Amino acid sequence: MRRPQTRIQAKNSETILDAALDVFSAAGFRGATLDQIADVAGLSKPNLLYYFPSKEAVHTALLSQLLDTWLDPLRAMDPNGDPLTQIMGYVRAKLNFSRDFPRQSRLFANEILQGAPHMRPAIEGDLKTLVIEKTAVLQTWMDQGKIARLPPVHLLFSIWSLTQHYADFDCQIRALLGPDHDAFPVAGDYLETLFRKLLQVSDT
Repeated sequence: MRRPQTRIQAKNSETILDAALDVFSAAGFRGATLDQIADVAGLSKPNLLYYFPSKEAVHTALLSQLLDTWLDPLRAMDPNGDPLTQIMGYVRAKLNFSRDFPRQSRLFANEILQGAPHMRPAIEGDLKTLVIEKTAVLQTWMDQGKIARLPPVHLLFSIWSLTQHYADFDCQIRALLGPDHDAFPVAGDYLETLFRKLLQVSDT
């Protein structure tokens, strides 16, 4: 059994992962190097290799942390709650993730754009299982007439793309709105209005 890390070792591991997040989110897996990560972390490459034996090991550790955090808001969708409240809460949570964790969002986007070579088992496993579970919840709400009838999985796709845009395309947003413009307050209100109208049950 591996011994628990000391406080210094745990701190160095987190320093390496934080530096790797900067490098991977900017350069992608292929463009990143251990030398770049070590330089950003302020550690020597041999010191980095003491904690993580390869670039793949660092990347895998980051992605494992990311996927768990990324899935939490969807896990929190309560099938016994008010449908619109639950869905709007999910939209807001996903938008807040883009605001608070833009590097993580770009890391995930880069991985998907490369064909998910390091995350495919997790996507086809935990993520797919959760999506099946929550689309069944959405379908039940639709069948009960509580929200408009839409393809449930495509509703989730729309939420993901519209909220993650604000992290993955941050450079474009700042170029258009100004470097100091905070797009998130208006974005939150806009997306809530958009999805409420989309999900409203027609009287006809």
